[in-house]
Amino acid sequence: MGKIVVLGAAGFLGSHLCDRLIEQGEEVVGIDDLSTGSISNLFRLRENERFRFREANINKGFEVADNIDAVLNFASPASPPQYLRQPLHTLRTNSLGTEFALEVAVSKTARFIQASTSEVYGDPEVHPQTETYRGSVSSTGPRSCYDEGKRYAEALCMAYHRELGANIGIVRIFNTYGPRLTAADGRVVSNFITQALRGDPLTIYGTGLQTRSFCYVDDLVDGILKLWRSNETGPINLGNPTEFSVIELAELVLRLTASKSKIEYRDLPTDDPTQRCPDITLATTKLRWQPEVDLTDGISRTIAWFKSVTA
Repeated sequence: MGKIVVLGAAGFLGSHLCDRLIEQGEEVVGIDDLSTGSISNLFRLRENERFRFREANINKGFEVADNIDAVLNFASPASPPQYLRQPLHTLRTNSLGTEFALEVAVSKTARFIQASTSEVYGDPEVHPQTETYRGSVSSTGPRSCYDEGKRYAEALCMAYHRELGANIGIVRIFNTYGPRLTAADGRVVSNFITQALRGDPLTIYGTGLQTRSFCYVDDLVDGILKLWRSNETGPINLGNPTEFSVIELAELVLRLTASKSKIEYRDLPTDDPTQRCPDITLATTKLRWQPEVDLTDGISRTIAWFKSVTA
């Protein structure tokens, strides 16, 4: 068993990674500045002797005294409300923070896993999206702090890999959902579930015909850990290739919650992509990974979690 540093440990994905690593016998150092994450996400680990938490802003640099086997970089605001509120922090986290993290990994000869995103494809002109597609991204639009921040982080990882021999793996994450999404997260799954449970109208932006591919968090964590334990550099898409329209998701949430909520339509935000679906050929062939939880099952589990925390 090894020692793993998880950056963004108190966030939605980071906390699930910490849980799984501890379950598998690893020793974990979790680091988070708590600007978007919540220490409550790590509640289960608070007394585990193989888990340590440090509150720190990686944009200002950080050190790890012990030898480590991996750095998993999941430190960044990830939902639109989060990164639109703090665009400079988002850019710094994906640039300065990523470079500080890479320096730690190189100094420890540790494998480095970078959490990238399907947002690097922008509003794609190729469908489904393969890793060779270079994307259609606005460098000046409101979402550019996140989209271009992640594109820069990928470029930085590859430069460290080519020039310094850094042992990196890049994962491009598509829409992920599950327990620990927050009601104010702003992502479509958490929006719909919280609105339905409250009896509020479900807010659909645009026509509702835009598509997404929703991957349950347990499946995603499986793929991330497979990438970490492989020798693959990537980038590699991880997501569920089954595509749903936003209106189909809304109807499913209404059915599973038995909510009487209505649907309201509003204008589509700037640069919001109309299609999003991963080609996971590389993940299935290189990592022997594919998602197993279907949308109905995953949404049911997520609804149950939201009910448990609001009861």
